Amino acid sequence: MGKSVFNPEKMYTYIKGFATALHMEQTLKALSYAREKHQGQFRKSGDPYIVHPLTMACDALSMGIKDDNTIATILLHDVCEDCGVLPEELPVNEDVRRGVQLMTFIVMEGETKEMAKKRYYNMLIQSKEAVITKLIDRCHNVSSMAGTFSVEKLKSYIAETRTYILPLLRKAKDCYPEESDRLFTLKYHITSVVDAIDLTMQAYERKD
Repeated sequence: MGKSVFNPEKMYTYIKGFATALHMEQTLKALSYAREKHQGQFRKSGDPYIVHPLTMACDALSMGIKDDNTIATILLHDVCEDCGVLPEELPVNEDVRRGVQLMTFIVMEGETKEMAKKRYYNMLIQSKEAVITKLIDRCHNVSSMAGTFSVEKLKSYIAETRTYILPLLRKAKDCYPEESDRLFTLKYHITSVVDAIDLTMQAYERKD
């Protein structure tokens, strides 16, 4: 893999400075905690794992999202699922804990994975922090999946995006109309990337 275009230290410093200036207490707590918990973890791309939530937070700030709870949820969204941390152990307020809990995918006893997905996506809409986090998460993941996912994984991820993420976007627009502009930007980016990769794969399959 080539050298990453993302510098985690610069992103960390930027977010910290932004949050300090606006007195974003939850974000500052989440920022240091996320870096501590993701220490030593890496993405499939080879990047340090912390690059993922930091990039998401920078994306959110670039879209004008300055809500303290939302940025904190973004920074912590994978901590419970990937680091063995319980939501009640997070050093943040209840709104952020709830957002992170909803973002944490768990297959419950008696569920198939598909049943768990349906329950998971249906519950996300309960929290604006969780919805925005999930959509930015998917935006970053589809943007970085080419070259790291297998063809089968690409197809599966594209199918999941169309089955669950696009309907979630429509629900979010109805539930949180004040976020319509940001939701449009996220929908445009997600669908553009997914459609481009899908069409490219189809073209190669026809060529073979």
